[in-house]
Amino acid sequence: MSNIKDASLAPSGRKKIEWVRSFMPALSKIEEQFEREQPFKGMRIAVSVHLEAKTANLGLVLRKGGAEVYLTGCNPLSTQDDVAAAVAEMGIETFGKYGVSPEEYEDLLAETLACHPHLIVDDGGDLINLLGGRCKEYADQLIGGCEETTTGIHRLKAREREGILPCPMMAVNDAKAKHYYDNKYGTGQSVWTAIMDTTNLIVAGKTVVVAGYGWCGKGTAMRAKGMGANVIITEIDPFKALDATMDGFRIMTMDEAAKYGDIFVTVTGCKDVITEKHFAVMKDQAILCNAGHFDCEVDVAYLRANAVKPEERRKNIIGYTLPDGRTLNVLGEGRLVNLACGMGHPAEIMDMSFSVQALSLKWLAEHRDELETRVYDIPDSIDDEIGRAKLAAMGITIDVLTPEQEAYLSGWTAE
Repeated sequence: MSNIKDASLAPSGRKKIEWVRSFMPALSKIEEQFEREQPFKGMRIAVSVHLEAKTANLGLVLRKGGAEVYLTGCNPLSTQDDVAAAVAEMGIETFGKYGVSPEEYEDLLAETLACHPHLIVDDGGDLINLLGGRCKEYADQLIGGCEETTTGIHRLKAREREGILPCPMMAVNDAKAKHYYDNKYGTGQSVWTAIMDTTNLIVAGKTVVVAGYGWCGKGTAMRAKGMGANVIITEIDPFKALDATMDGFRIMTMDEAAKYGDIFVTVTGCKDVITEKHFAVMKDQAILCNAGHFDCEVDVAYLRANAVKPEERRKNIIGYTLPDGRTLNVLGEGRLVNLACGMGHPAEIMDMSFSVQALSLKWLAEHRDELETRVYDIPDSIDDEIGRAKLAAMGITIDVLTPEQEAYLSGWTAE
């Protein structure tokens, strides 16, 4: 039975779901296919992704494919209670509440897994972590699953190396449809939408420090530059640093950049990116936020412990006044800023990402008898199918190789 905060919020959530369904054409095509083919008939699917309208739509699509769907969030501050109420009212078992404690959050994940899922969709590795530990008994029917994030895939590969991966997993984040489109353009837009809406401050003319120049960092830096910011990149990878240099950005260590930044955005998937030594040299009223997965990139715990005056200055902004009188402003408690302080990626972006999830789950179901317990790349056929569907929905056509061109590209002669 669903575990949500307030069932009376369902009408608002239903409107959100109906809106995004109008702008997710690729997933709508897959929904029609699933309704015909019923690839998940008799299966249970547990989904742990940010519990908002686009995720609800994914759940509805999987149900059309014959699955019993069990839906939960992947971040205590990204669950939208009205959406949770709506999708529960629409017949999907839903376990999610905004603003719960870490212990309550884990309990909601465990309630979701109590269905003994055949397939899972994970975002950051929380379901896999439980299935390998506290909820190990719920993994007895498990065929496989999909992972949405860079951070989650790092953890899956670490588990694979140590021989403790509980089931085959698909690296959805590494799909072309995900990192080219979602990570770059989705993160780039949604991060700045959330920052601007939350702070009501201008971006132009400010110095923005972006930590990390992967696909998410590229998008974040590109949009900041486009709005007139002076952008500094920090990196640990020499070639990503070179890439950022060629794109026109200044490269510094965080130790150096900390002195100049007006707005800091961490996008690394690592921990302790901004810490005590950086806080010590930052400008008064600097703004800090995180667009990586977990809330450990900015050491908010240090600020909580050492501020002489923590104060909620606006919704989703805590100002930490330090002993020397400077105030550092943290957005969304250091959690994913685009979801803790905003609505997440645009619907058209998640259309492609969730299409990868849906077709990857179908692939797992079809290949269940031949899979090893390891991390699988997304087949090119899935990426290409989604890319072509998205282009068609946008009214765009592209060239197709002739048989002669295909032979030329696949051969070793120059004829």
